[in-house]
Amino acid sequence: MNSIIHLENIRKSYFMGRNELEVLKGISLDIFKSEYVALMGPSGSGKSTLMNIIGCLDTASQGKYILNGQDVSKMEDNALAEVRNKEIGFVFQQFNLLPRLTALENVALPLVYAGMGRKQRNEKAMHVMGMVSLTDRSHHKPNELSGGQCQRVAIARALVNDPSIILADEPTGNLDSKTSEEIMEIFERIHLAGNTIVLVTHETDIANHAKRVVRLRDGIIESDKQNNSLLAAEVAD
Repeated sequence: MNSIIHLENIRKSYFMGRNELEVLKGISLDIFKSEYVALMGPSGSGKSTLMNIIGCLDTASQGKYILNGQDVSKMEDNALAEVRNKEIGFVFQQFNLLPRLTALENVALPLVYAGMGRKQRNEKAMHVMGMVSLTDRSHHKPNELSGGQCQRVAIARALVNDPSIILADEPTGNLDSKTSEEIMEIFERIHLAGNTIVLVTHETDIANHAKRVVRLRDGIIESDKQNNSLLAAEVAD
């Protein structure tokens, strides 16, 4: 079984003047197609740095990263950007929607970069908006939507390119608990449809939605376990 994400001895250092700060200290990890994995860890554990490397927003100082069969560890910025647009759908805590565009235009944006014609991209964007139950809000701008609706738009935008992985960084961080649960139910449906999800969070109740939990501490993997609370619930069912 081939992994969609293969990390081999990933190290990342930053220089503060002459001082070297090593943030990741040799991370090796495989994530397989259709897995639902939570990356957890306290502030300063290296999880955000690892997420940036997995998302091709940053490159490792050392080590190898194979994403969906491509070695991205040595790629230049332009090539990385192309891989990022094609292979990864991002969902951020801050939504990162463009305020002057409608929900539909925000969702269709990755298809503009991919060179798809207007009619086709609008049809595709409407289809994914249906997947997050937002077709009736397609012509509203972000300031006319609730936080939960904005996050649904962001999820639809992440899905529109049929990426290899959905990378969600604290996707419920700005939402109340009821809306958070609704958003996590959408991720569950996306996962059941066969998508690979990597969720970055510091909240245990959010991580518990994932099927596997990888915990980082001080730049190394502290534990990597199947989610026992989920397994127990499935056995009980």
